[in-house]
Amino acid sequence: MTTSGTYNFNPSLGEITLYAFNLCGLRNTSLLQEHMESARMAANMVAASFSNRGVNLWQVDLVTTPLVQGVSTYAVDPSTVMILDGYVTTGSGTTAIDRIIMPVSRTEYASYPNKTQQGWPTTFWFDRLLAPTVTLWPVPDGNEVSFSYYRLRQIQDANFTSGQTVDVPYLWMEAFAYALAFRLALIWSPDKVPMLKPIADEAYNIAAEQNVENAATYISPQIQGYYR
Repeated sequence: MTTSGTYNFNPSLGEITLYAFNLCGLRNTSLLQEHMESARMAANMVAASFSNRGVNLWQVDLVTTPLVQGVSTYAVDPSTVMILDGYVTTGSGTTAIDRIIMPVSRTEYASYPNKTQQGWPTTFWFDRLLAPTVTLWPVPDGNEVSFSYYRLRQIQDANFTSGQTVDVPYLWMEAFAYALAFRLALIWSPDKVPMLKPIADEAYNIAAEQNVENAATYISPQIQGYYR
């Protein structure tokens, strides 16, 4: 058996767009500038939809923010879709200790009577504004070095210039192509929409089923004394 021996399949947005138009029944030679303009917009809408529909594991990274005594609120990169897990670090090097802290809602944060109370932070509130922030409580008292959090970031912009590729991994290529074809069919081939919609949904679901961490989950009852 002779195979390529390579794992480099990563088509550009232009190549995926041509394939998507082919799925809509449009030949490459029939495409005009207006087709490509709508394709660029549709590709970025697909990226936004993917960011909205779940935690894309390939878009998760770790951000570390230095903490300042008495300062509770810190800026968050606007490309952040959601903060997943966070922990506060004290010490450094071999003496560093991390303690996980838990997310709270706006309502729960608002219920805290003393929002300036200093101590070891145990909770964080992610305020999802256009310029998002994260607020820790209790407020850092100077013993903490940093707040680190895993965040889901948005998918990078899709552009045609210089043969740019799309910011999705190999396993999501099919889902992206069919989702793009569906959106383009809404504009250029409405008759193909009933055919492409279920195919796009199926491709997304298949990719999403594999977009999980392969780790065991343990559930055990809490056993404690009972006194009347």
